[in-house]
Amino acid sequence: MRHLLVFLVGLFFIRNIATAQAPVQYSSAEIYHSLQKLNFLGSALYVAAHPDDENTRLISYLSNKVKARTAYLSLTRGDGGQNLIGPELRELLGVLRTQELLAARRVDGGEQLFSRANDFGFSKHPDETLEIWNKEEVLGDMVWAIRKFKPDVIINRFDHRSPGTTHGHHTASAMLSFEAFDLTNDSNSYPNQLKNTEVWQPKRLFFNTSWWFYGSQEKFEKADKTNLLQLDIGAYYPVLGKSNNEIAALSRSQHLCQGFGTLTNRGSEGDYIELLKGDLPKNNDIFDGIDTSWSRIEGGEGIGKILYAVESNFNFKNPAEHISELVKAYALLQTMKDEHWKEVKSKELRNLILQVSGLYMEATANATSSNPGSTVEIGMEVVNRSKSNFLLKNIRIQPTNTILKPTEKLGFNVKKTYETSLILPENTAYTSPYWLKEKGSLGMYRVDDPLLIGLPETPAALQVQFEIDINGTPITFEKPVKFRYAQPDKGEIFEPFDILPKATASITDKVIIFADGDTKEIPVTVTAHENNVSGQLNLNASEGWGIKTKEVDFKILKKGDSQTVFFEVTPPNNENEGILTPSLHINGETVSKELVTIDYDHIPKQSILLPSDVKVVRLNIHKSGQHIGYIVGAGDNVPESLKQIGYIVHTITPSMISSGSLDKYDAVVVGIRAYNVVNELNFKQKHLFDYVENGGNLIVQYNTAGRWSKQFDNIAPYPLSISRDRVTDENSEVTIIEKNHPVINSPNKISSSDFEGWVQERGLYFPNKWSKEFTPILSMKDKGESSKKGSLLIAPYGKGNYIYTGLSFFRELPAGVPGAYKLFANLISLGKNAPNHQKVKG
Repeated sequence: MRHLLVFLVGLFFIRNIATAQAPVQYSSAEIYHSLQKLNFLGSALYVAAHPDDENTRLISYLSNKVKARTAYLSLTRGDGGQNLIGPELRELLGVLRTQELLAARRVDGGEQLFSRANDFGFSKHPDETLEIWNKEEVLGDMVWAIRKFKPDVIINRFDHRSPGTTHGHHTASAMLSFEAFDLTNDSNSYPNQLKNTEVWQPKRLFFNTSWWFYGSQEKFEKADKTNLLQLDIGAYYPVLGKSNNEIAALSRSQHLCQGFGTLTNRGSEGDYIELLKGDLPKNNDIFDGIDTSWSRIEGGEGIGKILYAVESNFNFKNPAEHISELVKAYALLQTMKDEHWKEVKSKELRNLILQVSGLYMEATANATSSNPGSTVEIGMEVVNRSKSNFLLKNIRIQPTNTILKPTEKLGFNVKKTYETSLILPENTAYTSPYWLKEKGSLGMYRVDDPLLIGLPETPAALQVQFEIDINGTPITFEKPVKFRYAQPDKGEIFEPFDILPKATASITDKVIIFADGDTKEIPVTVTAHENNVSGQLNLNASEGWGIKTKEVDFKILKKGDSQTVFFEVTPPNNENEGILTPSLHINGETVSKELVTIDYDHIPKQSILLPSDVKVVRLNIHKSGQHIGYIVGAGDNVPESLKQIGYIVHTITPSMISSGSLDKYDAVVVGIRAYNVVNELNFKQKHLFDYVENGGNLIVQYNTAGRWSKQFDNIAPYPLSISRDRVTDENSEVTIIEKNHPVINSPNKISSSDFEGWVQERGLYFPNKWSKEFTPILSMKDKGESSKKGSLLIAPYGKGNYIYTGLSFFRELPAGVPGAYKLFANLISLGKNAPNHQKVKG
């Protein structure tokens, strides 16, 4: 996977330690801030639909100004969006965006929760959303999240009263939250959840409104604000040396794949929340009337007496002075009957004890991964950097229950190291995002273990528990096993320790196009994840597809090495879609998964095991031209798809564009959102238009309306206005309104059947106004809407053709949709000499 350039975020404010990141060292100011949050017993849950929907300013305000335990419940993982930094789409994009959300929460101090809802793409109405999502299941997930997190207040990002005015997912998230508020305290609602949690009643429900929801700043100023609270989310935190909006901007900037890197800002700034349920607080205090002191829990006064005194007399020069008081409070907390607050505050107290003492604990494996049944070497390091008496009693490694009993004192700043070998049980689960382990539906991920529902990521494969006696009180600290190494150009790097199969098989191209009946050699790559692995590689195919030799032996000596085997595959005589499935047979085990790695510098490395199936398509397709210039935009797999049907694709950067430089190409294709993300195109527009005028075909794929440099007069040679129009129903009827246009007839005849089998959507950001030079080719609409004719516009310009298309070719071509390939070939071939067109040879 493609690497992003090193992204440095101010670690000064990172609060939670990621499983794959270097341990965070805390300053006295940060420790004091953690202590203040420990002494606040109140919780807030923020609810929306996608990663980047959340108001990081309000989440940071609640977490750092109010000091409340704050979480963001994103119903989806953002799988249906686009990716500005790499090729990951769909479920892989969901994994990337999950990690970006976790990075954001490490900055703003919040926690992260999810439901099983799958982001299936843009939805125009919540009715459609809730039908595809399975409303009862997503509502149940929300009830589960509320019962587990136990928020005193819930804040919706969107308005439940305005269906059809924004993304259907947005409104649906608010509607479900509004309904869940009254269900969470009803034992008859989702009763099976009560085996693992209990009923809970939040006190208040708010809507995080703003002038935008009123239509204009002027309308908002005139609106009745009786039910609104105004919060100053620009507060400054002297202890941290940062303002809330500075922290929020850093948090927002973690959403790199969505292009939300933003400037920080400072100064007082208002934010509004509207009361929907519960009583109206006084003095803009969200927690007004709610006991957020230690008196909230039975027996908590004694704990509060200790911890409030520590806060009042905090020693910034030597925080370790407070270890004994913190341990005493921890011991008292273990006697409390309130299991919820005992669990929450015990975790916070353990972390605070680590912070004030400088106690360092680390567990690392000797390799980045291992396999079930294999031996793993684990090294552990413990350093007590305080002068308090710490006794390391035992070390337990889970889930193997391997126990070491050093029973030794930890002297001041003396490093203790321990090593052990353990055998991973044969039934150890492979590392992969838990929500991708089983096949789900269009709208829902399948999660069989109810205790995993809502977790942001799969728990670490191995956990090490250090039991330390501090002044007679045993406290167990848990650390995930990681892999640590150094890289000369980056320094020390921590990665997750993964459990993988002994080997995996993959085919690089996820869609393979057969343009005729010729046999192709299909490369299947086997990658070893242990030394000396051998077995059999099988390739199975759908009915009608022939494979000359279905099974071959393989043997790989070194972990990390690969072996590529070529299979001869013959397609059916007629158009057909099928599946090829490579599988490995190793010592009686069958593995039909491939390993995909997502590795960017701003998130921990991710290992994903996905089905190794690939789609094969037999087409009868013709084309004209051979050499295509491709200007990369936000990132897509269209170039690879064009290569599949025989084009030679040349990547073009703006610096390569000059007078006459494009004339050698039969067509130039501009990648998705190129005008949004490649500002240099501003200086190359004349050359692109000259290319068209001299006889070239310029195909511009969709761009987001109004998000390009103001220096662009227009991205087309004639007036063209891009709107937010889109058709989200991938099965909506498509009408060919220019049946005699060459693009519909040559070199491939296009009919309504070519719009069958499309995925996720028809298209997006269609122009809604254009000059008379443009000819609209297609008409389509979503249910209940007027027809949209801007999905494909063609304008002759000089000797060539300017083509703008909002059709989602970037989704359809990688998905192997036959009609999309034929139509795109016609766009490239437009105006070419029809008799000279050639049948594509694979």
